[in-house]
Amino acid sequence: MYSTCLFCNRSLGRNEAVEHFPVGRRLAFDAAKGRLWAVCARCGRWNLTPLDERWEAIEECERLFERSASRVSTGTMGLARLADGTELVCVGERTARPELAAWRYGRHFISRRRQTTAAAVPLATVALVGLTAAGGPVMGFVAGVSLVAAAAMAAGTLPSTVKVAALEAPDGSEHPLRGSAVKGARLRAREATWELEVQTGRRVLRFAGEDARRALGALLPALNFAGGREAEVTSAVQSIERAGGATDYFAAAASDPASYGIRGAAFGPRLAALPREVRLAMEMAAHEERERRALEGELAVLEAEWRRAEEIAAIADDLFLPASVRDWMARLKR
Repeated sequence: MYSTCLFCNRSLGRNEAVEHFPVGRRLAFDAAKGRLWAVCARCGRWNLTPLDERWEAIEECERLFERSASRVSTGTMGLARLADGTELVCVGERTARPELAAWRYGRHFISRRRQTTAAAVPLATVALVGLTAAGGPVMGFVAGVSLVAAAAMAAGTLPSTVKVAALEAPDGSEHPLRGSAVKGARLRAREATWELEVQTGRRVLRFAGEDARRALGALLPALNFAGGREAEVTSAVQSIERAGGATDYFAAAASDPASYGIRGAAFGPRLAALPREVRLAMEMAAHEERERRALEGELAVLEAEWRRAEEIAAIADDLFLPASVRDWMARLKR
């Protein structure tokens, strides 16, 4: 197999995921037609692979694609990202389903909690020493403010006076937010959607619909910085799956807040007062939907590129087959 692009002559790179075909960082395959391409990362052109090197690699790509937790599919295209960064493009008629990367986020939340817990004791000790520093009470207090804030975060508490997030208002203006503003943000259910209210200084910012979803995506990582226990993460994932996926989670939770663990939604519960598993589920859903939309846009571009590459591949592969074999294959397909 060649290792450089046939069009721009740049390296196609290598992957560690596909044992039978280690060339290329993005591989496209069509199992039904027996096609395998190495897609150039530089020029985006699809390099058709030799016939004798495809079959085991295609089977391996299909298995890896089906097992991937980070993937998105439309009717004819699918895109998966593997652990080593290799991307698989699956071509062919597929049933689009809400593949949820929540398990990936789940591992991230559990890791956050472990790191926060591990840092809590030493940071709290350093903060206490800073408050009584030998440089005098004033210097000790100044030095201790940031240390206390760090220790509070290590202990799982969001400090009220520290800037922890930035929010873009509907008019496009940027607003840095302190912990008190994030903790005081309120969420209201309104006809299968959410309204978010955040007070920053003397101004109250209000978001609805998609604006509220984007704002939640900015605020929730600050509230969820300490991650969650495995049971809480599992509950969050199950909550999203019960709603039918990340796309439908916010609408389902707004339509029936009580069944999703959200009490008093009509009166505007504070984000910080929501159960941890609810906040984790909301963060997963907000980020998953944004990632899905980006991937679906990328799939539209890939589909156009595939159609051009398929025309060339059909001609190239048929050059090796006599007409009798093509007729036999056509009869089998019918």
